[in-house]
Amino acid sequence: MSKDVIVIGGGPSGLMAAIAAAEHGARTVLIEKGKKLGKKLAISGGGRCNVTNRLPQEEVIKHIPGNGRFLYSAFSVFNNYDIIDFFESMGVGLKEEDHGRMFPISNSAMTVVNALINKLEELQVEVFLETPVKAVHYGETEHTVILENQEKLNTKAIVLAVGGKAVPHTGSTGDGYAWAKKAGHTVTELYPTEVALTSNEPFIKNKSLQGLSLRNAALSVLNKKNKPIITHQMDMIFTHFGVSGPAVLRCSQFVVKEFMKGQEKVKLVLDALPEENEEQLIQTTLANMDENPKRSIKNTLKGLVPERYLSYILSFNGIEEDQKAGNISKEKIRAILHDMKNFTFQVHGSLPLEKAFVTGGGVSIKEVVPNTMRSKIMHGLYFCGEILDIHGYTGGYNITSALVTGRLAGMNSALDSVSSPGI
Repeated sequence: MSKDVIVIGGGPSGLMAAIAAAEHGARTVLIEKGKKLGKKLAISGGGRCNVTNRLPQEEVIKHIPGNGRFLYSAFSVFNNYDIIDFFESMGVGLKEEDHGRMFPISNSAMTVVNALINKLEELQVEVFLETPVKAVHYGETEHTVILENQEKLNTKAIVLAVGGKAVPHTGSTGDGYAWAKKAGHTVTELYPTEVALTSNEPFIKNKSLQGLSLRNAALSVLNKKNKPIITHQMDMIFTHFGVSGPAVLRCSQFVVKEFMKGQEKVKLVLDALPEENEEQLIQTTLANMDENPKRSIKNTLKGLVPERYLSYILSFNGIEEDQKAGNISKEKIRAILHDMKNFTFQVHGSLPLEKAFVTGGGVSIKEVVPNTMRSKIMHGLYFCGEILDIHGYTGGYNITSALVTGRLAGMNSALDSVSSPGI
């Protein structure tokens, strides 16, 4: 059986690649090893599917710290605004939420998935479900995809859209790295990003803060010289194993990279009151204490931070909660408020790649043409989505990268295969 383009992988990048290839005249096959297409899309954004982000292009690329700059060329062809137009043209109404995140008006990811599947049917893309690929053979003029049932498919162009290794229950189990290497590609070291962090600190081990959420906290990652690498101001949560929540997930890749450099532990600094000036806070608190010296220190400081966190910080500084404010030294008050603004603790690891939301590392972008997604090494081979060494924060940025690279890979594989001689 011969086809112009074979797309392997039915996630966001593969779906977009197959649609783009068919729209550009290619006889297209989409192969998915699982029972359903768009499994990762269906669970993204808490089941609502954060399809893209409406921020300006420059901002979107800034939110893809893992080689986002590689996407400048791709964005000049198809960008986040084109994604919005693409879905709206298929009847999927989108709405904007906080930080530019775009969701379907239906609040259901299945609206997005079904629109893509309907488009495949309309374009007569042949879809193989529950069809694992056993091997890929590269030839001089054409390539062969061998299925697990031994069936062979010949093609002029292959698009590898098989994802990374994060969230493996959606089918992202790293199959494509071996096929990329076989074609001569470099696969950079894989690591977890957008992942919860683990800590052996006593307050984690004894669960004194387990389940506590901090709203709009500023979390900073320090390098081994104690200089901040990155700060993210978002919500976070203490867990039974360490820390998690949006601020932690965003900081995680910078922590993991420090571990990859050989550090055994990485220092984090937590500011629970990022909008407050520390010195002003101290002066206001001292004035309050002078006016109410008999009030307990807990009641004096009540409302600044969640009660459990306040209790922990007081205990950490050796202060009883019911101690009278007037009996506590100014130095101790300074220390307590300093901890609210600069609580420093160590993390010692992260959850594994399989528990991460996004894969760091992948097929080296140095070996891929940025405005076509074509391999620089093997003719008729294209890459898109998370198999590439590109990763962003959560918030629609990874799906944007997947859809943009998928669009280019599908379009250019079609243009090449339809215009080239052969099968």
